[in-house]
Amino acid sequence: MAEKAKGKKEQPSEKIAPKPTEKPAEKPAEALLEKPEEKVAAKPKGKKPPKVRKKEKGAYTRYKVDPSGWTLTRLRPYCERCGPGYFMADHGDRYACGHCGFTRYKRA
Repeated sequence: MAEKAKGKKEQPSEKIAPKPTEKPAEKPAEALLEKPEEKVAAKPKGKKPPKVRKKEKGAYTRYKVDPSGWTLTRLRPYCERCGPGYFMADHGDRYACGHCGFTRYKRA
């Protein structure tokens, strides 16, 4: 200490980094089970495929034409609430109106 007081400076010694004695932290078992994310190829921009639409059923599915061609017979009843023009859907054990929701059950 006496030397420092006199104004003499010590030469800086080379500092050597200590070797790491610890092992790197191990990954948890869950991380090992996860699959690495796969890169998804970008879809080329362009036209989208057209949507598939159901074909509307024509009027021939609601009427029966007699062989003579002069008379028509309705195959399904009209809705009692909505009136003529609104056919009821046939669901096996019942008729239902798609417009107002009215349901009429068939007799067994």
